[in-house]
Amino acid sequence: MSITVTGTIEHRNIGTGAWALVSDEGITYEILRGADKNLLKSGQKVKVTGQVREDVMTAAMIGSVLEVKSFEAIASS
Repeated sequence: MSITVTGTIEHRNIGTGAWALVSDEGITYEILRGADKNLLKSGQKVKVTGQVREDVMTAAMIGSVLEVKSFEAIASS
């Protein structure tokens, strides 16, 4: 099932490092490896469409794993 989440990108120094999307509601999603490098900018505000992958486990385990299908950067005000 596809979801759309608005939030902020964060880099977490866990193990070899992990990228997270922290939603405006405070929910943390771990971004699945292989995401577009233009998305992976710490502090960037974005709107992401993707799929939560319940069949994937990670070493960081910082939140549900989100496979990003598309995204758009949101200008900060």
